[in-house]
Amino acid sequence: MWVHGYKRLNRHMWLHRIIRHMLIVSATVLFGGFFGATLVRVAPGFGVDEQQLDTRLSNESVQAIRHSRDSERDIFGFYTQYLGGLFRGNLGFSHSLGRPVTQLLAERVPVTFYSVIKGLVGGWLVGLVLALSAAMLRSKTYDFACTLASGFFLCLPSAVLAILFLLIQGPVPLGIGLTVFPKIFRYARNLLVQAYALPHVLTAQSKGLSGGRILFWHVLPLATPQLVALAGASVTVALGAAIPIEVVCDSPGIGQLAWLAALGRDLPVLVVLTILVTVITVLANATADLAISALRHRPS
Repeated sequence: MWVHGYKRLNRHMWLHRIIRHMLIVSATVLFGGFFGATLVRVAPGFGVDEQQLDTRLSNESVQAIRHSRDSERDIFGFYTQYLGGLFRGNLGFSHSLGRPVTQLLAERVPVTFYSVIKGLVGGWLVGLVLALSAAMLRSKTYDFACTLASGFFLCLPSAVLAILFLLIQGPVPLGIGLTVFPKIFRYARNLLVQAYALPHVLTAQSKGLSGGRILFWHVLPLATPQLVALAGASVTVALGAAIPIEVVCDSPGIGQLAWLAALGRDLPVLVVLTILVTVITVLANATADLAISALRHRPS
């Protein structure tokens, strides 16, 4: 009876947690899209089209271009209408690029997706290997060298790193990985050093247990929840780094699309990109939170 009651309570707890995260995701996406649209609307130069500067156009043509975006001036009306179209699968039309937003996303999202995934995998591998080796070797010289290297890339802005990669014709995923790895290394290194200093880990070492057994049975179970939380945050870091790197390196992803849309004050494109980035960020953090809860409530 107690077992069934516990399982029922656990299911209700998980259902409540999932519903709460879904509500948070929905509210964040709605408000994020609205605030993004508002910022674009109040930005200098909104509603001005380069075609208006064409001296070959008549006054009637210039006025027609000027009034073609009158529906976007009422931000509440525009956003309500845009959400209605969004739920029907209509993402709008890009004024600056002259194409449906759906086509633009279909072409550019896969480029950014693969770049971010490769950058995350590379950054995590380098960061974890360096952090684990620094914690296990306990060499001050090695630890100082790793900390110095990570500190250099940590202080280097993504835009500057993108310029360097443009000069050397480096791949975009590598630039994203170099942005991610110092954050992974510094956090994981401190976490693993603290885990190896715990009394039960020191006792296991004194009893002659192998390094692999200590790592997988004593260190990683303690560090895994914090590393999962870091994984959720690293998605945001990689996505934020991809935008300036893609712009500078001329990679045809959503970063370059966001830049072109910002130059043209292209409200439909910027709103859907804001919503897309918000969804990815919130979902990554929510997934990490649910994974942490599952790890902490797993049976011993």
